[in-house]
Amino acid sequence: MAFEKSFDLMRLAEMAAARHKGVSLVEVSAEFGVNLRTAQRMIRGLEEAFPSVEFSTDQDRRRWWKLNDARVLGMVGIRDSELAALDMSIRRAEREGAAKDVATLISLRDRLLATMPASHARRAEVDAEAMLEAQGYACRPGPRVQVAPNILGAIAVAIKAPFSLTIAYLGARDDVALDRVVEPYGMLLGIRQYLIARDIGNGREFRRFRLDRITGAKITGQSFARDPDFNLDVYAAQSFGSYHSDQEYQPVIWRFAPSAAAAAREFEFHPNQVVTDEPDGALRVAFTASGWVEMAWHLYQWGDKVEVIDPAALRDLVKDHRRGDVEVLP
Repeated sequence: MAFEKSFDLMRLAEMAAARHKGVSLVEVSAEFGVNLRTAQRMIRGLEEAFPSVEFSTDQDRRRWWKLNDARVLGMVGIRDSELAALDMSIRRAEREGAAKDVATLISLRDRLLATMPASHARRAEVDAEAMLEAQGYACRPGPRVQVAPNILGAIAVAIKAPFSLTIAYLGARDDVALDRVVEPYGMLLGIRQYLIARDIGNGREFRRFRLDRITGAKITGQSFARDPDFNLDVYAAQSFGSYHSDQEYQPVIWRFAPSAAAAAREFEFHPNQVVTDEPDGALRVAFTASGWVEMAWHLYQWGDKVEVIDPAALRDLVKDHRRGDVEVLP
């Protein structure tokens, strides 16, 4: 695909700029797994894209291409795969007890991220964490619904491009998956995972599609302009977990008993929560969100050490499940 060739060109430019002598046809062939004729075409593309490329000939009559003005490469920043590789090196050094190497690599990581815009650095860190998880260097313990890797792969590519997707989606009342064309904006991860996307055939509203109900996903190749006003963090904050209901979206107040206040203070139950210490040592947590069932699942872990003040419907949902024999708090 065209964008893959663009990535190859940028990688070739990095090689030509970083190496003292530059890069040779043999090195290009080995790096990209191509024959010498293709390597020659890649070098011609490099010369066209970067006029400052110069070549030299060594004593063995081999040519080397050097990119002298590499300022444009500074705009690329650090890729998620590169950050993940650096993080894995830090973890290996930690396991091997190489404290000096750990400190040096962490310093390099911080310096690289500091040169990037905050939004780009955050995205790279999130993507790197996902890659570490996939390669076994980080994990999410606990139950979760399985999603086919090919579906996740198609969604990831479509979000980054961005391209619209055709998904085969099995609705709550559907027996057969129906095709929907959507514009993907992001994902919510949890026990249930959701794709956040605009439903092109249904008023172009933002919707949450459960990934376990997507039976197929195909990239259309049609790009789209992302809504500049959409913010995934703000959208996700409408919910306690990953489920959202307009009818349930309202202020929520929980009161943790003094014996559980210290443990509760360590949690961020919601990004917009307001925490208040009460005179008797209890802790009051207030926020606005929906998803009462997911709230009830979480509150069950606290036994009778938490009380729902508002809303009344959530209080009624959990009142018969508050246990006094829960000895270990979350």
